[in-house]
Amino acid sequence: MEPLVKSSDTRVRYGSIERTDEKEEAKDEQIKMKKELGLLEGVAIILGIIIGSGIFVSPKGVLKEAGSVGLSLLVWCMCGFLSMIGALCYAELGTSIPKSGGDYAYIGEAFGSLPSFLYLWDSVFIFVPATNAIMGLTVANYLVQPFFPACAPPDAALRLIAAICITGLTWLNCWSTRVTTKLQNVFMVTKLLALGLVIVGGIMALANGGSTMFENAWEGTATDPGQIAVSFYSGIFSYAGWNYLNFMTEELKDPYTNLPRAIYISLPLVTVVYVLANVAYLAVLSPAAMLSSDAIAVTFANKMFGNFAPVMPALIAISALGGLSCHIMTSSRLCFVGARNGHFPDCLSLVTKDRLTPAPALVFLGILSLAYLCTSDIYRLIDYASFVESMFVLMTVAGLLYLRYTHPDLPRPIRVTLGIPILFLLICTFLVFLPLYVRPVEVGMGLLITACGVPVYMVCIWWKNKPQGFNKLLYSLGFASQKMFMGLKEDKED
Repeated sequence: MEPLVKSSDTRVRYGSIERTDEKEEAKDEQIKMKKELGLLEGVAIILGIIIGSGIFVSPKGVLKEAGSVGLSLLVWCMCGFLSMIGALCYAELGTSIPKSGGDYAYIGEAFGSLPSFLYLWDSVFIFVPATNAIMGLTVANYLVQPFFPACAPPDAALRLIAAICITGLTWLNCWSTRVTTKLQNVFMVTKLLALGLVIVGGIMALANGGSTMFENAWEGTATDPGQIAVSFYSGIFSYAGWNYLNFMTEELKDPYTNLPRAIYISLPLVTVVYVLANVAYLAVLSPAAMLSSDAIAVTFANKMFGNFAPVMPALIAISALGGLSCHIMTSSRLCFVGARNGHFPDCLSLVTKDRLTPAPALVFLGILSLAYLCTSDIYRLIDYASFVESMFVLMTVAGLLYLRYTHPDLPRPIRVTLGIPILFLLICTFLVFLPLYVRPVEVGMGLLITACGVPVYMVCIWWKNKPQGFNKLLYSLGFASQKMFMGLKEDKED
């Protein structure tokens, strides 16, 4: 294959880079994403992903399915516990398989190419862009809500603001990983401030007799196992993202230390804050008031803070914006690693020469996210995909047990007690398969979307002797991507 770019001292080929510089200069100019994430940034990323808008909205879904105040609080505690033991499993996987890509990398190591490709297929074309679009719409809704107190804001305005948020944060991630992670620290403080206001308001309400809301706390408790499992889904939605730091393992400083520490700090903190926030909601609002509200935190603020109530939608909007920024940053690494491994076109595996960011992958996911803003069925797609996403988490932890059996000598800087992954596997199996009879259509559609990836895998990856025209098309895409983004392939480790 002929060189794409030539110069007097450096020769760049698509798919590889050859340097004729002196060795020391070449080492200084190594093309590779930098390890810029320390412990604080790791904690900020986990908190940034988990604390989005869910805790300000999801309590309604948990309470509705749980049927009682007591069970709803128990569900929130159990969801935190489940996230914590799941994160412990991922800490072992992340330190024994120190590759970016999270579940994609671990499923690939344990079960091979096809299952990991199917996870990548669902994530890149459904999970990630649909979630980005929903997060963008959430930011937009809370930003404009104070300007439309008596009616719903225009749908076109919401989608335009969401598009601006997605485009702006995609550009920022392309420009600098360091700036994005520093900004994430600011978002983290804003999120904790918003939840702190809720908790303080709850304490004030409890001091003024709000404890009466907890009388007969178990009245109306749901007894149907399927319905209880569905209540866990709403809670787990608010904890979603506890495994996303694993997508950026290769960019963590000292990942063997900072990855588990970030998990140990973040998950207990989130669990305590979430439970206290729900107690605060219930100290101010009756269960009926919570079930009738589409934005519980805003209803809470209107009742507790009077003229200062508009501060809450602004804080929630900033919180959701931080979640969107973090999701864009982490999910782009999944797409990047998939392309680097040959599961996606090679043009998405480039990093920019000057900024060392995976700009092609970021822009590709940004375009998909904008496309999802044009559909009216975003939330339905998320419903279809949520079952499959849970199924892949189940597969990842099953992979941990499988690797313990097949590769007992694999270096494991962190080795959790065998009972932890087994317990997580049993709970996840209950949550994944019990709702089959409650929501059979959503489960069936999720499986169908996943199955559509099999013929794509057979044609694009398994089939090696492709027509020359197909290979030329991929080469042209790579050539265009390299010129557009000034992108290069990462240098391999020595």
